[in-house]
This record gives sequence, C-alpha cells and structure tokens, in this order.
Amino acid sequence: MLKLKNYIGHIRNWSSLCKELNVDSAISSKSREEKIILKAYEKWGEDVADHLYGMFSFAIENEDGSIFCVRDHFGTKPFYYYVTDKNELLCSQNINDFIDHPDFKKELNEKMLQLYLTYTYVPGEETFFKGVKKLMPGHYMTFKNGKIEIKEYFNPAKEFTPDTNKSLEQWADEIHETLKLIMKEVKTDDETAESFLSSGVDSSYVLAVSDAKTADSCSYDDERFDESVLAEETAKLLGREHLKCLITPQMYFDAVPEVVKGMEQPLADASAVVFAIACKETAKHTKLCYSGEGADEFFGGYNMYRNAERYGENLKTFYIGNTNIMKEEEKKLLMKNYVDGLLPIDVVKNTYDALEGKDPLTKMSAIDIIYWLEGDIYLNVDKMSRAAGLEIRMPLTDRRIFNIAAKMPSKYKVDPEQNKVAFRTAASKVLPKEIAFRKKLGFIVPIRIWLADERYNKDVRELLTGKTAEKFFNTKVLNDIFEEYIGGKSDNWRKIWTVYIFLVWYREYFG
Repeated sequence: MLKLKNYIGHIRNWSSLCKELNVDSAISSKSREEKIILKAYEKWGEDVADHLYGMFSFAIENEDGSIFCVRDHFGTKPFYYYVTDKNELLCSQNINDFIDHPDFKKELNEKMLQLYLTYTYVPGEETFFKGVKKLMPGHYMTFKNGKIEIKEYFNPAKEFTPDTNKSLEQWADEIHETLKLIMKEVKTDDETAESFLSSGVDSSYVLAVSDAKTADSCSYDDERFDESVLAEETAKLLGREHLKCLITPQMYFDAVPEVVKGMEQPLADASAVVFAIACKETAKHTKLCYSGEGADEFFGGYNMYRNAERYGENLKTFYIGNTNIMKEEEKKLLMKNYVDGLLPIDVVKNTYDALEGKDPLTKMSAIDIIYWLEGDIYLNVDKMSRAAGLEIRMPLTDRRIFNIAAKMPSKYKVDPEQNKVAFRTAASKVLPKEIAFRKKLGFIVPIRIWLADERYNKDVRELLTGKTAEKFFNTKVLNDIFEEYIGGKSDNWRKIWTVYIFLVWYREYFG
C-alpha cells in the first residue's frame, strides 16, 4: 500500500483530477489533495508531476519500501533530503525536521559561504548543512536499496521557443484569459482570501482579477521608501479595503533572529524580514493570501533586462542572476578559507549550455527562474508564510502562464523604454494605464539607512567583531567595509548585510 510520507502545497486542478481519479471532491481540501496525489501516482507513476498544476512537494513510500520524491516545476515548495550512515533517507520540506534525528550529523558545509557571499542566497543543490541537499525544481528522486536516482522532468531553459506569429495584443489577451482561468482555481468557493499589494503592476493585477475584498501592504515612516500610499490609491480605485502594517526599524531588527532561524538557510534578501512581519500581521485576519511572484522573471520585469542585448555572449561569463554582491578579489581579501576555483558562475554553467543559441534576454530570464526564484523568492514566501500560519498562493507562478512567456518573443517583454510590455498591456485591461505601466520600484526596504543608525545596529557591530566573524573572516577587512558604509559608501550595506545574516544564522544553528 502506498503511503504519503509528507506533502505541502496546493493542487490547482483538483476538480478535474477528482473526476479523472474518482476522488470524493466533498472531503476536506487537505484529505482531498492527499488522495489525489496517491491516486495520481498510482496512475501515472514517475510522470505524476506532468499532470499537476500548482505548488507542491511530496514523498511517497512504495510497497517495496522505496521512496519517490518530487518537487514542483519552479520550486515554490522546498524539499530536502539526507542519507544517514545507516543508509536511511531523511526527507522533508524542513531541514529542522532532521536536526534532532539521532543519526543526523549537524556539520557546516563551509564551502557554501564562498558562493553565498556572491549570490546572497544558497544556489543549487547543496545547503549549508553538510550532506543535506535540495531536490531541485522540475526534478523527481527515487531512493531504493540505499541508492538515490534523480531525474529531471522539467527545465525552463529548454522550453523557450519563440512564436513570431502573434501581435502584442494577442499575447496580452492570452495572458489575461489564462490568468482569469487560474484565478478560478486558486481557491474554493468556501475559502476567503486577501491579497498582498505593493505599488507594482504584478500585485495590482492579481488583486484586480481576484475576488479578494482586502489588500494588505507594508508602510514606513520614511516616505521615500513607502509604497503604501500608491497601493492605497490602487485599492481604493478597485473598491477594496486596504490595510497597512507600519514597520519600524526596531521592529525590523528585533525580528531578524527569528526570521533567520525560520529560513533554515542564510538569505540576505532584506525584504525577507519585512515579508515575515507582513505575514504575521496578515495572519491575524486571514489564513489565505494571494501574492504576485513570478511575472518579473517570466515576462522580463527587471530593469537590467533592458541591457540584455548589450551583454550578448558575455552573459555566460558573469551573469549568475539577480544578485552579484561580492567579486572574487573581494572575497579573497575577506575570507580566511577562500578556495581557488570555487566560482559562482560554475553553478549556472549547465543552464547556459542548455540555453545555447537563445537570445540574451531569454538567458537572463532562465537563470533567474531556475536559481533566483527557487533560492530566494520562493524560499522566503514559503518559510515566512508557514511560520506565521498563513497560506500564500501565487497565481502568476503557473506552468500555463510560463508557457505563454516561453513562446513570447523578447521584443514583447522589454523595449528601450519599458519592461514587461505584454504583461502590462494585459494588466491594462483591468487597471488604469498609469498603474499598469508604472515604473518598477521593487520591494524597497530602508535597511540601507537603518543599518548605519547607532540606535539599531548594536547586534551588527558585535557580530562583525566577534569570535564567529574571526573564525571565517579577516575582521579588519570586514570592519573597514562597515566603516566605509557608515561613512557614506552606501553600496556597501549589501555586503555587510550578507555577512551579518550569515553570522546570525551560524549563531542560531551552531552557537
């Protein structure tokens, strides 16, 4: 008899699957999805993920004791595994589930620090815990007789095949009709959802096509960083209630240890702490919320994508994704145990090989979809929402949406003046043009200012000069970077924050 060892996620096409697999659709959603997964695996075996739309990762134990594990196409849900000295497979969506196992050896995988200092997150299969690996998006794994076999079932890099027969309006129509279809699936009639809202087009578009009556935003006292004013205007225009969570510097720094512990891996995305606070606040009045992740990477949303043609073939020599904080010469000076030949660009080499012959924008997008989304964005959304008791569903992260982006020529994604052109055109069907085509701001956090404030950075200073910092870094070099930042070299805040988050993580897990 098959046994579902673990599962998290949301299967969007549950209704059609219930009919096809003869599952009672009237039972609770959790029981329904668990039955769907087991019956789908019985019917389709290792091809099960090809028949599922949504967010998921799970493990199934077969009658012969072998274990089948799978992670969704884009990695919206994490999945980790570890083989003990007794050849037992530990697998879960949480690394913390392994920590107390009697046969788990908690050891630091120090080489990841060198990659992390450039990426600001943990890229690829390995983690900061020696022996603990990630099952990567679009892959499934079988553990049988003590042996692991991993196969790829989906690779975004291999899906890009431009169709030049459609106009901009036709692409926009396809996006819009597909999103409307997906929005009918993201929740059941008896569920009530709210929607996260920034000033950007992605969250505004999701809110506009959803039935959410309430939008949730973050705000700051510093109006230079506060998107909530524009978000409130959008909510009012759409006739939705708007709730704001004011985030203060003290609140932010107080939350850092808990956020880092909950993330399980160092993640130096400063917005993660804001997101964690927002999830906690939102969970006070709803258990389900929409969010707009995915469209930037699929449809060319980042401003740097407009430089893609200029980079050309040079991309594969330097572009590792959205973040590239420290160069190798900097790390050689900073790190005590720098390893020659351990280069960030090598992590993405196989993906560039699969992208041979594609245009530069496609290459940049694919790298970000495969590495940045999985390692940063989706990890943050999953870990912080679950920690708060909030379920987040991301309608724009969907194979059907991606399939449109994969066929869309790059000229409909970015042009010299605008990014995400076709997507914004689709959004303008339900939003005023000034919102649909508003300049991208990003999820801005005032940390670059707060980090220099003596009222809040005591823990940062102490860790940068402490024993753990001395273990891994040349502290004089490290603190010179910090003092340069305090003195006005504002770009250095990212380097300091990346090191600080690692030091907090080490303190939480290794004391």
